[in-house]
Order: sequence, then structure tokens, then C-alpha cells
Amino acid sequence: MADINDALAANRAAVLDLVAAAERSAATWTTPRAPGKWSPSQVVEHVARGLEEGANVVSGAPSLRMPPAFLRPLLRLLFFNRILKKAAFPKGFKAHKAMNPPSGPATPAQARVRLEGALARFDQECRRRAASGQHVVSTGFGTVSVVDFVRFSLIHTRHHCQQMPGAT
Repeated sequence: MADINDALAANRAAVLDLVAAAERSAATWTTPRAPGKWSPSQVVEHVARGLEEGANVVSGAPSLRMPPAFLRPLLRLLFFNRILKKAAFPKGFKAHKAMNPPSGPATPAQARVRLEGALARFDQECRRRAASGQHVVSTGFGTVSVVDFVRFSLIHTRHHCQQMPGAT
């Protein structure tokens, strides 16, 4: 369980970093950083949706329609494994349409509540799955370990932290 605890702690730290970035972004909260890009509010909503969908997947109740099962091992090889290995998303990697938020929380304070709620469920479902000894059957990438699934979430959150105003 140490690996899952470490992975979940790192994921929690990434989400808390996003919360802090959201709070620093209050002055530009609903302003996209560039044409065609998301506002800080939308970035937060996208990450919260990702955590919620991740919790659905881990619990065995996915809600998004994804590629057919026979393509998932290829997508795991080309994207999931590559993202884990490089700890970064490839350039041009686009979100599933259902994960594109038209808006997000109205304030950074509401963003904190939104992210913490989504994270709590994700954390709970990952701990439950890890304790069962079962892998995650991802709707996008097929069968992966719980730790790798959490690491993917961590990398995803860190990726979006970098998109917040003032990120380094």
C-alpha cells in the first residue's frame, strides 16, 4: 500500500498546488489566457471533471464513451505509457469533448470546494481498488495499475497547473 499512498499524496499535493494557483488567479479568473485557450476557472473545472471521471473509472462505473476495447492497448502504448515515462503530455494532446468545460466555478473559493470534493472521491475509489488488489480497467487505455492511473492524474493536474497565470 505504500506505493498507492505515495502516489495519492503526490496527486493531492498537485491538486493543492492547482488550488493555490487558482487563488492567485482571482484577477483573471474568467479570462482565457489566450484566444482559444481556457480561463483559470475552466482549467479548474476540467481537472475536477478529470478527477470525477477517474473516480468513475476506478469504481467500475465509467460515464464517457471512449475508443473500442481493441484499440485501448495501442492507446496505452502510444499515450498512457509515454505520458508516465516522460511525466508530461505530448504537444497537441486534446481532451475528450465531454471534458471541455464551457465555464467553471464562479470564484477561486468555489474552485477549492469543487476540486477538494472531486479529489476526495477519486482518492477513496483508488484506495478501495488498491485494497482489492485489482487493476483499473480504463475506458481510454485498457487495464492499468491503480498506481499508474493515479500517476496519470498527477501528471494531468501538473500539466494544467502550468497553464495558470503566473505559472513557471
